[in-house]
Amino acid sequence: MDDKKRVLVTGGSRGIGRAISIEMARAGCHVIINYRSNEAAAQDALRMVQEAGGDGELAQFDVADAAQTHDVLDGLLKKHKVIHTLVNNAGIAADTLLAMMPQKDWQSVIQTSLDGFFNVTKPVLTSMLRVKKGCSIVTISSVSGITGNRGQTNYSAAKAGLIGASKALAQEVARLGIRVNVVAPGLIETEMIKNAPLDIILKMIPMGRIGTPEEVAKLVRFLASDDASYITGQVISVNGGMV
Repeated sequence: MDDKKRVLVTGGSRGIGRAISIEMARAGCHVIINYRSNEAAAQDALRMVQEAGGDGELAQFDVADAAQTHDVLDGLLKKHKVIHTLVNNAGIAADTLLAMMPQKDWQSVIQTSLDGFFNVTKPVLTSMLRVKKGCSIVTISSVSGITGNRGQTNYSAAKAGLIGASKALAQEVARLGIRVNVVAPGLIETEMIKNAPLDIILKMIPMGRIGTPEEVAKLVRFLASDDASYITGQVISVNGGMV
C-alpha cells in the first residue's frame, strides 16, 4: 500500500467515474471510490477494480454536503496521509429551460459540481502539499461548460465554473509541483444521455459516433501520470471533433 499512489475518484461508481476507477487501478493505484447512495453500484465498481488487478476501497459521502465530506475525508487522510491524485468527477444534471427551471434544480447542480469541487479539493490539496511532486488534480467538466447547451444553463454554468476554478488553482500550485487539469467530455455513452435525441446529436459530431467512458478514462490516467509532468492548467476535450 505505501508504495502505491492513492487516487480518489468522486462519483466513481458509475459511468465515466467507474471507467476512471478501473483505469487508475490498471495503472497500479489504490483507488478510493466515492459514491453518494447507490451501494450496489459502488460494490460492483470495487469488484471491477479488483478484477482489473488493482485494489481499492469505498468512501460514501455527498460531495455537496460540506460537513459529511469533511468528516469522511478527515478519516481517509488520517489513514492514508496523502491522496496523490484527485479526480473531481461527481456531478448531476437537471435539465430544463431557464424560464421554467425550479430554484432547487439550479442549486443542486451548482452545489454538487462547484461546492463539491471546493469541499473535496481543499482538504485533499492540503495532503498533497506534504509530498508536492507527482501529485495531480483532474476535474471532469463538459462540452456544455465550453460552448453552453440549450436547456442546461445550470449544468453549463457549473461545468464552466469548474474550468475557471481549475485554471486559477493550477496557477496557485504550479510552483509547488502539483498539476491541475480539466477534461471536457462531449457525448459519452452513459446514463446521462439515455433520453438524448441521438439522431440529431450524431449529426453534430464529426466522428459520427458517441464516445465511450473508457476513452475519457485513458486521458485522465495520462494526465495523472508522470508522462504529463509538464502539463497543467489545460482543458482537453474528448468530443469526437465537436466545436
